[in-house]
Amino acid sequence: MLKLVSAITRRLVIIVPYAWLLVFFLVPFLIVFKISFSEPVMSMPPYAPTIDLADGVSGIIDAFRQFSFSNYLWLTEDSLYINAYISSIKIAFISTMLTLLIGFPLAYGMARAPQALRPTLLMLVILPFWTSFLIRVYAWIGILKPEGLLNQLLMAMGLINEPLIILNTDTAVYIGIVYSYLPFMVLPLYSALEKMDYTLIEAAQDLGCPPITAFWKITFPLAIPGIIAGCLLVFIPAVGEFVIPDLLGGSRTLMIGKTLWSEFFNNRDWPVSSAVAVLLLLILVIPIMFFQQAQAKSQESGR
Repeated sequence: MLKLVSAITRRLVIIVPYAWLLVFFLVPFLIVFKISFSEPVMSMPPYAPTIDLADGVSGIIDAFRQFSFSNYLWLTEDSLYINAYISSIKIAFISTMLTLLIGFPLAYGMARAPQALRPTLLMLVILPFWTSFLIRVYAWIGILKPEGLLNQLLMAMGLINEPLIILNTDTAVYIGIVYSYLPFMVLPLYSALEKMDYTLIEAAQDLGCPPITAFWKITFPLAIPGIIAGCLLVFIPAVGEFVIPDLLGGSRTLMIGKTLWSEFFNNRDWPVSSAVAVLLLLILVIPIMFFQQAQAKSQESGR
């Protein structure tokens, strides 16, 4: 009896995450995927056909026959969506690299700090999450605008004669993304660097290895799992980011998140916006698969 209860408990523990994925990811995705094959109409909901289970199997089959790939063909014909995808990937990639360049020294310094000081440093990294994300992005408007704090400080120091135009440019978007997602880069890097055996570096230096060479041959390879995890945690949400480019980038910043919002709420073209969302998800699946393969290889090498 105890073995039966134990077996059922183990199966329930395994089922829970899969049930969570089914309810909160697969079902909404299937709904969006279905809408992407529909046609826009002036009604509520603003697409057709709709599947009504009361019509029976014949009604469902008839609805499937009305599905069309025209929305996906439209995305390939309109350069707006192609440029939005390319611009989003470019901005997300550059932001991820900038976040890595800033986050790696921070994580390395935290990992090498005294043991008693590390919890405080970790709390300071997490501290921005205690404030609303929207408020933190709005604060950068007051910093970066022509009469903002940054320009006032630079002009008071005599470094510039006229205000810099940073707000409503891609530079402001990079600043906002790097600031907002920096903790997502620092935390996995810190986790990887903290577990590293630093006696390896001391041994390499005793054998005459320069510090830079020791970093690239010892520290960097051991930190690769944290680097990959941090880059994906920054890159994936940055591709579909809407709030930061809308508030800091203005109308001239083209990103797929803004395009998606415009199609849903301004144009009320749910089928096209659903097709945009499906293609965006497919683009993001590629780095996720890369991360899973990297994790599998690291686990095999660890064995």
